[in-house]
Amino acid sequence: MEEKKTCLYDKHVALGALMSPFGGFIMPIQYSSIIDEHNAVRQHCGVFDVSHMGEVRVTGPDAERYVNHIFTNDITDAPQYKIYYGMMCYPDGGTVDDLLVYKMGENDFFIVINAANIDKDVAWMLQNADGLDVKIDHQSDYYGQLAVQGPEAESVVEEVLGLECSELVFYTVKVAHPQPLPNGGEDTSIIISRTGYTGEDGFEIYGSHDYIRAAWDKLIASGKCKPCGLGCRDTLRFEVGLPLYGDELSAEITPIMAGLGIFVKLDKPEFIGRDALAKQKAEGAPKKLVGIELKDKAIPRHGYAVLADGQPIGEVTTGYHCLSVDKSVCMALIDAQYAKLGTEVEVQIRKKTFPGIVVKKKFYEKHHKK
Repeated sequence: MEEKKTCLYDKHVALGALMSPFGGFIMPIQYSSIIDEHNAVRQHCGVFDVSHMGEVRVTGPDAERYVNHIFTNDITDAPQYKIYYGMMCYPDGGTVDDLLVYKMGENDFFIVINAANIDKDVAWMLQNADGLDVKIDHQSDYYGQLAVQGPEAESVVEEVLGLECSELVFYTVKVAHPQPLPNGGEDTSIIISRTGYTGEDGFEIYGSHDYIRAAWDKLIASGKCKPCGLGCRDTLRFEVGLPLYGDELSAEITPIMAGLGIFVKLDKPEFIGRDALAKQKAEGAPKKLVGIELKDKAIPRHGYAVLADGQPIGEVTTGYHCLSVDKSVCMALIDAQYAKLGTEVEVQIRKKTFPGIVVKKKFYEKHHKK
């Protein structure tokens, strides 16, 4: 199947970005270098094209009941403009996707889903709406999306784009009607949230393709915001312990295995997968996601075997040389009996094994406005 292009594709090509398939789209992997872009976000400000993400609007008299039915977190009587992270799960507890739910109004929810899962997720949502009075409006083709991330993100968004955002706290959202930008189109209603996938302060901006293109141009022209690709987006999210669907979550990896039980509200009377997840939490998951720090500079990669006493106990889900703390580390899904902090393990990298130790999955402390 031919990969799709975001509304910013031509902008990336003009900037000389290295382009590659990701999640069904042709996306920028890097512009200058992953290290430069990673450090720009940690120290200053970077902007990402995340227009490949999917958006679904759920409205109607039964919208709250419906979202609670498909979502592991609890949005009962949620305050307006609050954002919730959680998962959609299969009846056996496996993960359909992880997602963000924005409470935009009474029985009005804006749901953000992963690019590679858009078709699957929308089909799942429609399939599980039977008997409920809801409208499920797939809006991915309308929205473009920018992520402006880094300790200087607030000042950049306010000064360059003219968007007031200082009142937003972490995981809140608002609808804004900014002054039109040159070539930004007539529809200037946008959604802006204080969220991100980097561990730094930042904002995600959803708008029409015309507005997103105009906003990108203004951010790049300002010189205050470095264009960043998906390469450093992965290194940034990894070193603060954020999961990537397909690596740390999947149909075979439940939220409990992934250490995301805080987002699974078992005191809710009902949601898809609840019974299986409750059983797993009570009995203990057979496998757990852990961090592993290697005592060597070798870099573990996805799929590499993790060993204990020479026997395989699991495999690496994501691994890098962690740029912010200068260590070779990985996340790995391993047999639960070896998941205790301080447990000595080995990682097989090609034909050699390297000693490591089980540590916390957050290799770098996150920074964002509370």
